[in-house]
Amino acid sequence: MENGECIFCEIAEKNLPAEIVYEDSDAIAFLDDRPLFPGHVLLCPREHYDTLLELPQHLTGSMLANTQLLARAVEAAVDAEGTFIAINNRVSQTVPHLHIHIVPRRRRDGLKGFFWPRQPYKDDAAKEAVRDAIEREVRKLLNG
Repeated sequence: MENGECIFCEIAEKNLPAEIVYEDSDAIAFLDDRPLFPGHVLLCPREHYDTLLELPQHLTGSMLANTQLLARAVEAAVDAEGTFIAINNRVSQTVPHLHIHIVPRRRRDGLKGFFWPRQPYKDDAAKEAVRDAIEREVRKLLNG
């Protein structure tokens, strides 16, 4: 993707204005233009990666450390009781540039935990089949 096509790349390059709350050599964080609550921050890698699955491993540690830093800062700044941390990968991702939502939370704030209905397993056998399939895929990925 050309940087001119990505609003978050444009923000990272300072070609578009944003309410920046933090930046370092690898990442930039700014207020969400359509916040769930005041203090809702988006943390993005400066370099363009569509999803978390594309983020190089050498950046995962710093992105998670920055998420912790920003969660603490958001909670303190807006006197929140906690935070909701979320990443969408393609589905529900309105800007196709990896971004981590750091959303301040308070008890009885109106958000209902997860925003979608829960889908229980049909039975224990169905649960075990899914568990087994995921474990097999993890082993394949780890073994190359």
